[in-house]
This record gives sequence, structure tokens and C-alpha cells, in this order.
Amino acid sequence: MQITKTAMFSIVGRPNVGKSTLLNALTGEKIAIVSSKPQTTRNRISGIVNRAGVQYIFMDTPGFHKPKNKLGDFMVGVVHETVSDTDAAILVVEPRAPGRQEQMLYREITEQGLSCVLVINKIDTIDKREILGVIGEYTKLGEFAAVVPVCARTGDGVDILMDELEKFAEEGPALYPEGMVSDQPERVIVAEFVREKLLRLLDREIPHGTAVEIELFEEQENGTMEIGAVIYCEKASHKGIIIGKDGAMLKKVGEQARADMEHLLGTKVYLTLWVKVREGWRDNEHFMRNFGYEQ
Repeated sequence: MQITKTAMFSIVGRPNVGKSTLLNALTGEKIAIVSSKPQTTRNRISGIVNRAGVQYIFMDTPGFHKPKNKLGDFMVGVVHETVSDTDAAILVVEPRAPGRQEQMLYREITEQGLSCVLVINKIDTIDKREILGVIGEYTKLGEFAAVVPVCARTGDGVDILMDELEKFAEEGPALYPEGMVSDQPERVIVAEFVREKLLRLLDREIPHGTAVEIELFEEQENGTMEIGAVIYCEKASHKGIIIGKDGAMLKKVGEQARADMEHLLGTKVYLTLWVKVREGWRDNEHFMRNFGYEQ
């Protein structure tokens, strides 16, 4: 496919509205981790779609929230920086009236002179007749380039959204080679797979205080991959919970993460996990840089 046009979008919204699920639905691949917990996404993740001669670049961002530590400051900074780097913004919301976060995000988008596409996600959770009321509440904020109700989880409405986004494409060569669906290195994505399982399997604050670092990422002569990952947590008591009784929790995390890794890499994976304590790392700029959280 010859690419003759490109378009770049930031995907923004409050935590847990389904931004990463939408990115995965748009690309048709799992490149962003998903969980029911807020602040799952910590960094900017780009997804690439080539369609009908247009290359679309989608930049998923952390949920817009009030930060409580330096990691939170970094995440909110990623949102601001990403919006300023794109041609238009996709504001993802739940099917309810706009709150303070949506108002602030809309204001930032329009103050930067960008068009805003409103995506009302999770339409499967309400009666379709209620959607018009939600749209009416949002039109009070200002003008949107398009309003598209979707269910990112099932893919309902995603094709309609892509059709709307085509109007933003401008003449220009492809920015990424054909077949590339993300700018994230494979070792970064597999680290995120481990963190996703921690978010899904552990309760309360524990998974939010974890970071994952890949120490070994090596292809063997027979084509299999050997991966070694270190899970960092903030307290010794958290370490015991992550490992679990007789190592049961760590084993479950490893089994589920390995399945995603094998799907991504297309080969057998031998995964080893370790757990270490780094107290207060979310407020330590040195540790944050080591874990890839730097602007």
C-alpha cells in the first residue's frame, strides 16, 4: 500500500474511560495494556494504522488526574506534551455529562488551536436513547469536529470513527514502515504485559506501586525467547503479597504474561520473574528514569 497522507492524533481522557482499549481496537493489536484500575497507562504509546493510502498515528496517554507523587506529575506532563504534538485530539469520555477533567481537557485542546473529536465510549452500558442527552451536554462545552459513540471493547463504531478521522489527513509520506503497529520496542511491551497482570490480579494500592524492568531479552538458537523481568515494589510487605503463598501469585502472573508474550513474539517464551523492593521509587527521579519514566 502506498501511503500518500498522514494524520496524527492524541487520545486523551480521564482515567478508566477506555483509551487504551480504543487504541487496541483501532490498531487491531494489543499494544497497550488494559485493566479496570485507573492510571494503568503511564507513558505515551503510539499505535500505527495504514488504511486506504493514509497512515494514522494514535498516541495513547495516561488518564488525566490530580497527581499525588512525581510519577503522577510525569503522567500528567505526558498528556500536555502529547496534545501539543498532534494534528487533532480524540477526547474519550463515558456516556455521562462532562465533569471537571473533561472541561479542562477540552479547554487545553482548543487553546492550542486543535480540533477535538468526541468519542463517547461504553455505549453498551446505557440505553441508546440516552446518548442524545449526553451529546447535548457536551455541545455546551463548545464545538467538536465530530461526535462518535463507540464500544471500544466490541469494536462497535470504530470503523465510523476511522471514517471521520480521514478528514484530518494531509499530504505527506509515511512516518513508519509498513507492518509496524507501534513505536514501542518489544521489550517495553513485554514489561507492560507483566505490569498488566499485576494490576489485574492484585488489589488496592499494591499494583500501582510496581514497576517492571526487563533484564534479559534474548533469542535462543532454536528460535525461542528467554526473558527475565524484575518486578519492583515499594514495601517488603508488598513483595510477599506479589510472590504469594508458595510462589502461587508470581506463578499466575508469569503464566498469564507469558501467554501474551508468545502471541506478540510468535514463538515459545521462557519467562523468569524476580521481585525486589525499591522504597518510595514513585517519588525518586533516579528510579523513575531507570524505569523509563522521563520526559
